[in-house]
Amino acid sequence: MSTNATATRAVTEPATKAERDALAILDAAVAATPHGQAREGQREMCAAVAAAIETGKHLLVQAGTGTGKSLAYLCAALAAGETVVVSTATLALQHQLVAVDLPRLVEAVAPILGRTPTFALVKGRHNYVCKRKLAGEEDEDDGALEGTEELKWAGQQASFAKQVKRLFDWANDTDTGDRDDLDPGVSDRAWKQASTSATECVGANNCQQGPDCFAELARGRAREADIIVTNHALLSIDMMHGRTVLPDHSVLIVDEAHELVDRVTAAARGELSPVRLRWLAQRGRRLIDTDVADQLRQAADALDDALAMAGERRFPGELPEALTEALHLINGACVKATTIIGTLDDQTKKQLSTQQLKAGLSEAQTTAGRCAAPSPGDVIWSEPNGPTLVAAPLSVGGLLTERLYEERTVIAASATLTLGGRFDIVARSLGLSAPAGDAGKRAASEEPAGGGHNWSSLDVGSPFDYRKQGILYVAASLPRPTASGLSEESGKELLRLVEASRGAALGLFSSKKAAEAAAELLRAQTDYDILLQGEETLASLVKRFKEEESTCLLGVMSLWQGVDVPGMTCRLVVVDRIPFPRPTEPLTAARSEAADAAGRSGFTEVSVPAAAIRLAQGAGRLIRRTTDRGVVAILDSRLETSRSYGKFLRDSLPPFWYTTKSDSVVGALGRLAETAND
Repeated sequence: MSTNATATRAVTEPATKAERDALAILDAAVAATPHGQAREGQREMCAAVAAAIETGKHLLVQAGTGTGKSLAYLCAALAAGETVVVSTATLALQHQLVAVDLPRLVEAVAPILGRTPTFALVKGRHNYVCKRKLAGEEDEDDGALEGTEELKWAGQQASFAKQVKRLFDWANDTDTGDRDDLDPGVSDRAWKQASTSATECVGANNCQQGPDCFAELARGRAREADIIVTNHALLSIDMMHGRTVLPDHSVLIVDEAHELVDRVTAAARGELSPVRLRWLAQRGRRLIDTDVADQLRQAADALDDALAMAGERRFPGELPEALTEALHLINGACVKATTIIGTLDDQTKKQLSTQQLKAGLSEAQTTAGRCAAPSPGDVIWSEPNGPTLVAAPLSVGGLLTERLYEERTVIAASATLTLGGRFDIVARSLGLSAPAGDAGKRAASEEPAGGGHNWSSLDVGSPFDYRKQGILYVAASLPRPTASGLSEESGKELLRLVEASRGAALGLFSSKKAAEAAAELLRAQTDYDILLQGEETLASLVKRFKEEESTCLLGVMSLWQGVDVPGMTCRLVVVDRIPFPRPTEPLTAARSEAADAAGRSGFTEVSVPAAAIRLAQGAGRLIRRTTDRGVVAILDSRLETSRSYGKFLRDSLPPFWYTTKSDSVVGALGRLAETAND
């Protein structure tokens, strides 16, 4: 919890009318919530967000699991009377906001505000059905469907055709056109046949279906709403397109803010693949000269060959000659094809197929140029899947500095914004200069020193008593991890812990190989049901883990966050090793080299913070309610023995009771298991 006197007083004695109004709305919302109760951290956060909106000072606020941070910032947003955008990283939180939190909240606060506030969900255009395609205004044939050349078996073709038919039947009946409303869903390949991207769209004014466009109708509703919910991907696109995608707003709340940098990086990357180029050549055979279409296909073949020779690698210097030549061929073919499109009649230019072709050619030409002559701020590498040539920014901090904070107040919230007990590392990644002195431990009322945007930070703690509810056990006696997979010693310790706990364990592994080895070991040595990620859908595995006593769930990175399993069915969380990013991962390697070249430590600056966030997210799976009890066991002795980063990583975790004594932990797990089975 923050120890700053002014910040604490804001909870018990609201200093301003804005804070009082926000807390009044929060009280009404809590009263209308089933089993709702006032939480000190939630009230502190609500008051701090209200103050930030009133003063225009950006705020980073860490709120632990169970704080109720979404209700805190939503109440402050409604009290301010401003148009507010809330951006999330995960579909789970987005759904929680629009399907649960906001409907309940707007009804609860209507008597206070004298009206019922409105809210809307905004997604990318590709998430909606394109009515122009439904109307059959495009002369589409099966040969032009993107990706169909990959469907080599008749069974796959038949399944794909059934999906497309079901999709179109649903699309003609839906009121929203929203992909999330299609249940069961369809593959990405099938969805492309009924949707279009922003770059391929001809625009509402040029489309006969414009007045009834699902995407335009959704954005129209958003322009009239008090609160607009979106995702980090669309927020990133909005930033890169001069804030023309999202409706005008004065307040931006970035929830799950620890994910923003990765999502912006993904949005700013460019990809070039032979499959995509061949589709463009096939798509354009009726619109451009056959010779030019053949040149484009030949360029795709050249890229395919060059990527096969290069393999999986990063290109820190000059590209291989074959790859450079392929990029020149791609650029030349795209220029010729685009020139021909420019000579077409106006009616043909407005066709969706023409727009799709033009957009695809422009994207391919831009990415080819970006890869052929990369800027110092770009990283270029090849991936075997596809295969694909990729260009991505080394850092997005500058982009965020320039485009995230201007002319609006930004509230960044997460359960993991402090690393090593400080905000400054995450703040820098988000494009905020660190305050002078003891950065990151300042409370919301303190003024940061230094240049850049005016911001402050606040940690409202958690309603959980971590020292009483959980144990952090580091297996310090195990040898230092070396080879990938699960070592014999780690396997024995895992088995000992699971047997003491009598199952009910969530295993978080750094690799698929390690997870599979752990599953094989536990299945051979215990009678517990062992669920392994990949053997069923993730949703069904998590559902079984929640409902079945003594069941163990093992998996990799997608289990490290977003899995919410309260209660005694998850009383042991095991992490096989510190989740450092792969040193050969292109962006990690490039960022580390840049830090080393500047006289800093790339490992300390890049790999350690990344591991700290992942580790904190994984450890956060244990305590989800005030009644939860359990153990987080980390089978990596470096968390105890490393002098350079061990304590930093431990300080980034919830403040569990800490031990390296295996026998004590086994005894505690045994007592906990007995209590659970009583």
